[in-house]
Amino acid sequence: MQLILASSSPRRQELLRQIGIPFVVEAPDVDEHAVEARSPAELVEQLALRKARAVAAQHPADIVLGADTVVVVDGEVLGKPADRTEAEAMLARLSGRPHQVLTGVAVVRGGEELVAHEETVVRFAPLTREQIQWYVETGEPMDKAGAYGIQGRAAALIASISGDYFNVVGLPLHRTVQMLTQFGYPIFTGGAR
Repeated sequence: MQLILASSSPRRQELLRQIGIPFVVEAPDVDEHAVEARSPAELVEQLALRKARAVAAQHPADIVLGADTVVVVDGEVLGKPADRTEAEAMLARLSGRPHQVLTGVAVVRGGEELVAHEETVVRFAPLTREQIQWYVETGEPMDKAGAYGIQGRAAALIASISGDYFNVVGLPLHRTVQMLTQFGYPIFTGGAR
């Protein structure tokens, strides 16, 4: 039995490596725009589950981990910016105020499924136009929900965080470990190196 991460996110891979969990990566083929949800929490859970199911269908004996992260402000989901202008607009919208980061986590093996989500509140400091332009110039915002990566240079712009930091990076480690343990994955028994 192996753990398969149904994500090509380098940040999720780095987080799993950080806590010593061996895994292989298989990126799922899932249309993320074909999901209808009543709330951001339902959206991230459905997307995480779809990703995990897509990979698990090819690997029924293995444990598959799927995840999806979104940034939410004023009830609106902010995805990855399409271009610099959109990245600047997102950061201006987040400036000086709190927003939520939600990550859905799904664990699937055979016919068994477990899905949950984590929510963290992040507050940016008030940002000047120059700060926003500086950050967008780094290129970091372009492949990240909400146009920022807390683990990178955006750390200089964040005033506070309430909740799981790793959730904002892309994978709530404590919740993920709890879920994997429920599936019998040997994290704390010497099986993971």
